[in-house]
Amino acid sequence: MLRFKGMELRPVLVEAIATKGRLILAKDQGVYFLAEFGERTPEGHQKLLAYAVGCNPDVDDFDDWWDLARVELGGDDFGEYFDPNENTFQHILNTEDDLVLSASPTHLTLYPVKPTSSSR
Repeated sequence: MLRFKGMELRPVLVEAIATKGRLILAKDQGVYFLAEFGERTPEGHQKLLAYAVGCNPDVDDFDDWWDLARVELGGDDFGEYFDPNENTFQHILNTEDDLVLSASPTHLTLYPVKPTSSSR
C-alpha cells in the first residue's frame, strides 16, 4: 500500500477540478498525482505534485523509493487517469483524510484513511 498525505493531495485535486482536467497517477521518477492541465514552471515541469510517502526522489534515497514503487506497482512506468470528482477524491478534498492506494495485477484501489500523526 502507498499513502498520499491529504494535505499534499488537496491542492492537486483543486487544480485538476479548476482546470477541468483529470487527475493523473504517475509512476516514473517516484509515484505521484498531478493535474492533467496543471501549472508549469518556466523549465516546463509540473508545479504541483503529490508524492506517495516514501516515493519522492527529492527527499527519499533512490534505492528506497525505487524499491517501494516497484514492490507496490511493478517495474514499468505508467500514468493512470482519474476523474477528480469521483466520491473518494471528493471525500479527500472535504476532509483531513489521507488517501491509500492498493494495487493488484489487475486493479488499483483507492480509499480514504485517517491521517497519522506523521502525515499532518
